[in-house]
Amino acid sequence: MTTNILFCGYSHHTNGYYSQYKNGYPSYLFRLQTEGTCEAVVKGKKTEIEQGDLLLIKPGDYYELLIRAGQNSGDYHIVCDGIWVDQWWNRSVKPEVSHIGLDEKLLALWRHIMIEKRRPASSQNEELSGYLLRALCISMERAVNETVPSSSQHPYLVTRMMRYIEEHATSAIKVEEVAQHVGLSVSRSVHLFKSSIGKTIIEYAQEIRLSTAIERMKYTTMTLEQIAVDCGFGSYSYFHRVFQKKYSVSPGVFRKLEMEF
Repeated sequence: MTTNILFCGYSHHTNGYYSQYKNGYPSYLFRLQTEGTCEAVVKGKKTEIEQGDLLLIKPGDYYELLIRAGQNSGDYHIVCDGIWVDQWWNRSVKPEVSHIGLDEKLLALWRHIMIEKRRPASSQNEELSGYLLRALCISMERAVNETVPSSSQHPYLVTRMMRYIEEHATSAIKVEEVAQHVGLSVSRSVHLFKSSIGKTIIEYAQEIRLSTAIERMKYTTMTLEQIAVDCGFGSYSYFHRVFQKKYSVSPGVFRKLEMEF
């Protein structure tokens, strides 16, 4: 199934900018506000676009964008079409505007596509660009769905905390950092997370560390001491204690049993 990237880039405006498509936008447009604010009109609805807001425009949508002189505004955007994009768009509801925040993994995909499209035509890899676009679309879809209460199992702020913990669990993560990420106090974050997930922030981080450690024990030749450090436990003695409590066997015994199978 085809995908076609017509344009992908980053824009930053301080001297004003205006665009209007009275007859409808000709392709799909995805736009993520990364700095400042602007104003958009989509299908007749005027919206103030803030940092972290994602605009999803489909072919035929009336679209208008206004950045006033002196207003700071930065965004990543991509214009595309193709059979795969059509099918992706139609498989779920796509709100015109969603606040998904700024996710470095999402921005990295955007930048990767930009760099690929800057290559001379003879050097561009259309297969790679196509898969990068699919990854971007699916990542955006998941981010949007996590902001919709009916589509997500947990409140949006809890989901954001979960994603932050998942990304940073193998480092020396602190509860204060998780709370700061979502703009809540430590006490409020701790209570909200525990009431929604049924476990503490640290317990959730430990589960991810243990899962990561088990993968390394099964599929690498790393020493248990190396695994303990790489997975965020800090020391083997602490890793041993946490693992023994969870699985009722030591890491060494667990690895030996796995090797026998």
